[in-house]
Amino acid sequence: MTEDSQRNFRSVYYEKVGFRGVEEKKSLEILLKDDRLDIEKLCTFSQRFPLPSMYRALVWKVLLGILPPHHESHAQVMMYRKEQYSDVLHALRVVRFVSDATPQVEVYLRMYQLESGKLPRSPSFPRPKAFEQYLNLEDSRLLSHLKTCSAVSKLPYDLWFKRCFAGCLPESSLQRVWDKVVSGSCKILVFVAVEILLTFKIKVMALNSAEKITKFLENIPQDSSDAIVSKAIDLWHKHCGTPVHSA
Repeated sequence: MTEDSQRNFRSVYYEKVGFRGVEEKKSLEILLKDDRLDIEKLCTFSQRFPLPSMYRALVWKVLLGILPPHHESHAQVMMYRKEQYSDVLHALRVVRFVSDATPQVEVYLRMYQLESGKLPRSPSFPRPKAFEQYLNLEDSRLLSHLKTCSAVSKLPYDLWFKRCFAGCLPESSLQRVWDKVVSGSCKILVFVAVEILLTFKIKVMALNSAEKITKFLENIPQDSSDAIVSKAIDLWHKHCGTPVHSA
């Protein structure tokens, strides 16, 4: 039996006996033992599997470029990053782009935008056409209802795409979405938004005004969040394919 066959057999066995994720966790630990972390493989792993909570912070920092691939540099680089954080925050306060009243998620967004040279003159978020495209493919009748109610332009896009569902989904579900975002697949956000509408289709179809639809979507029930994220990931794979490791 080849090494790949053995690995596949173990994965199936672990899943059948209720230990799904054991093999994936071991695979990640092997990747993290390398002297120089392989960014491409970490990205692919993050897109295919949920990251174990004990390794999530480290993997996110490496994928976002906060920490370098080399382990021996991590401590010193983190010290520099803390100084950098203070400097950027001070700059945003001086130009009055953030204040003590600014939500923390907004502060983090502005810091990233300033660092990357993308700080906008206007905070408004453009409505993504991809959202309408995929919603139409999945349920054209639902999209038609939103258009009839003049709700398409008033959906909570800032909450969904600007805040990346922070404040919409509970932390446990949010982490699974951000695993994909951090590893470079921002399109997952579109499919989470589509799946929210599909999950609550009956409720949304019963509402006849843009204001009522938006108000409901800004405060969706939390007990369905894990299922929504799982189905959104399935939709993402359905329309965009499943990432694979490169040789």
